[in-house]
Amino acid sequence: MPETVSLPAAARLYLASASPRRRELLTQIGLAHEVLRVPAPPGEDEPQHPGESASDYVQRTARDKALRGRDWMRDQNLPPLPLLAADTTVILDGQVLGKPADRDDAIRILRALSGSAHEVHTAVAVWTGEQLLEAVSITQVSMRDLSDDEIARYCDSGEPFGKAGAYGIQGLAGTFISQITGSYTGVMGLPLFETANLLRAAGIQTP
Repeated sequence: MPETVSLPAAARLYLASASPRRRELLTQIGLAHEVLRVPAPPGEDEPQHPGESASDYVQRTARDKALRGRDWMRDQNLPPLPLLAADTTVILDGQVLGKPADRDDAIRILRALSGSAHEVHTAVAVWTGEQLLEAVSITQVSMRDLSDDEIARYCDSGEPFGKAGAYGIQGLAGTFISQITGSYTGVMGLPLFETANLLRAAGIQTP
């Protein structure tokens, strides 16, 4: 059996995500946390099930991440703390636009988003005690028309890779977005309003 791991005394929850943006957002609201690096399951990364809607997909994925994190926490004999997981998906005309596989895929995704409106769904799941608390943020995002040259230069920056929908609103792509209706932090990857509500329900007070 693994030895019990000691955490910094200030840590109040686990973040089951390697996303630097989610970590920055938790730090922004003053929540000390410990990143839990849970091994990914074998096979395709977060596949969408046949017949599963895009909205159901993102919520299931966040739930699965939280439950895998819970099991990992127990298997590693880690101190019991609430655990937070999240998943962000860009949805255009009902279709999931995930992280680009390569440059050509990033170009394809950005051309599809150019000059159109899409939705960003971010689901949040918090495991605490013996219960799973869940919420989802849905934001409408409008992107201006992008030229092929702009798309190529944006891909050259490296920013599209590792991001759902091949863009990061908090980075260079902020100049592409003409309007959002909903949660800016939800588009970044962690909607702070919904997250704070879940954490308060789990007994963690936020500012």
